Amino acid sequence: MIMEIEQVMQYLPHRYPFLLIDRVIEMELGKTITAIKNVTINEPFFSGHFPGAPVMPGVLILEAMAQAAAILSFKTKNIAPEDIGIVYFAGIDGARFKKPVKPGDQLVLKVSIVREMRGIWKYTGRAEVGGGLVAEAELMATLRDKPQI
Repeated sequence: MIMEIEQVMQYLPHRYPFLLIDRVIEMELGKTITAIKNVTINEPFFSGHFPGAPVMPGVLILEAMAQAAAILSFKTKNIAPEDIGIVYFAGIDGARFKKPVKPGDQLVLKVSIVREMRGIWKYTGRAEVGGGLVAEAELMATLRDKPQI
């Protein structure tokens, strides 16, 4: 199941500069998702992280994994975000960063559902560039009502 950016935006409340998924290239509902983030020098964080040696912050790689996980959860449950609310991080375990992600890289995010129990979802996530592992983590999230502002 391929999703272009317009479809991705229907399942994520994030917008520029925090929308970190450009395309979904594969998805098996209830199991896995593979998504793409094209990393460009225009990203606002590169001006300060780090000048002269730009590197994508690890926390944003984890956030990109979480955004892919949210799409997978919404699609698996066959609900849209406006039907229930927002997916919030509940935990991150075993995060490891193997190589820096730089402008021009294509970040391939592979997220799998481990389980869902009492509204808490657990996932494993991998981020790759050029077929090589750059980051991995176990993520936990929960679907909650949107806060009233």
